Amino acid sequence: MVYQQQIELSTDGHQDMHNLTDAVTRIVGQSGIETGFVNVHNVGSTGAVGTIEFEPGLQEDLPAILDTLMPPSRDYGHEQRWHDGNGHSHLQATTLGPSITVPVGEGAPILGTWQQIFHLECDVKPRSRTVVVTVSGE
Repeated sequence: MVYQQQIELSTDGHQDMHNLTDAVTRIVGQSGIETGFVNVHNVGSTGAVGTIEFEPGLQEDLPAILDTLMPPSRDYGHEQRWHDGNGHSHLQATTLGPSITVPVGEGAPILGTWQQIFHLECDVKPRSRTVVVTVSGE
């Protein structure tokens, strides 16, 4: 069986993180699937999805280290072509990835005690985001 729903997000722009764990857990529960997998996917090329201990220190640290590795101020090829100021956004989102897959057991995502599912906005301006949650199993 496969079940799918979407989560709609409004972000505040670059470095804005959202905890998706409760919404994903609710969708898995609604699916009726007891054992399988849940895939969480950001639609778009400048947002990312992953897992982290969703706490204020790491909410600050992750975007900061990404800006250190791929700084907004660099003259990227993307900037030279499009002049939209978000070359680093594409690289950061690509590095983290647009989706994750988490096992499902006993009708819920199997996550560690301090592990939550997050969405990170890498683009430079606020965005309306769609996150597709697909649950597969039995």
